[in-house]
Amino acid sequence: MPSKVAIIYNDPQSEGYQAIGESKAEIAVLDEVQAVNQALAELKYSSVLVPLHPPLEQAKKKLEALEVDVVFNLFEGFAGCPETETEMASILTELKIPFTGSPASTLALCLDKVKTKEALTKASIQTPHYQVLTPDNIDSFQLDYPCIVKPVAEDASHGLSEDSVVYHHNSLESQVRKICGLFGGQSLVEEFVEGREFNTTVIGNGILRVPAISEIIYTLPPGKPKILTFAAKWQENSLYYNNTSVVCPAPISPEEKESIARIAIACFKLVSCKGYARVDLRQDEKDNLKVLEVNPNPDITPGSGAARHAVTGGMTYHQFIHELIDLALK
Repeated sequence: MPSKVAIIYNDPQSEGYQAIGESKAEIAVLDEVQAVNQALAELKYSSVLVPLHPPLEQAKKKLEALEVDVVFNLFEGFAGCPETETEMASILTELKIPFTGSPASTLALCLDKVKTKEALTKASIQTPHYQVLTPDNIDSFQLDYPCIVKPVAEDASHGLSEDSVVYHHNSLESQVRKICGLFGGQSLVEEFVEGREFNTTVIGNGILRVPAISEIIYTLPPGKPKILTFAAKWQENSLYYNNTSVVCPAPISPEEKESIARIAIACFKLVSCKGYARVDLRQDEKDNLKVLEVNPNPDITPGSGAARHAVTGGMTYHQFIHELIDLALK
């Protein structure tokens, strides 16, 4: 067992998301830090908390000063600069410090939803048809309605609301303009898959396993699109939060379990994940499974999808945290 673990994370500086009412997701990293730190203490690890602040060069100096055996990497990028998540993993690699989760190349690929979808399509893994649109090229739109409009490089459901699903040109143009204005000048537009929604976590390096599968259940009023909005994840008094729930294990057949696990492992390998990653999928009207996202280094607070999968699969939360460190050292 290593003698010392550093938990690195982005100390919330929420101004970037505060203007659009979405700072809560960034602040939630502190709950994750607390849970991991407590688990490490009970596992008898010696741990140190290392909050990181911009600029990047200052954060790098903090990492260079570390005297630890392994880093528990909970860093998700500085507010408004999601690409810094990748840069921090590059710095750790350069410093030859083992760290949990995926390498910089994987984080960079998966942060760019368009490049991820290109890789999935090239590997014949089904994903919804898509286009990258801006207010300037919206006349090139050629998908089938309904569609969902997303930021190209955000996580935690930033930018997703009930208005994200569009059914005609006027709402498409309005949403594309909004997302491009708030999130870097581009939007990812996908054909909306309206069927059942699943997610699962893959754990491992060489030998991979899928401990459990969840289904997202929506009990929303008629006319409300069934999507995991920012409100569904973070705004406790909202309609979406109170009408979105998770069932784990998902009530599916052995054949469906096998298909979801096979696809998730194929995604994990395709983008070269390490340690752990969550894969989100939806089932279309013909029961085809389509990958929505591949999420390396997902949230691992005790109530998160990844932790839920691990515990449902027979691990304790502490065992899960221990395994992530063990995989980092290997």
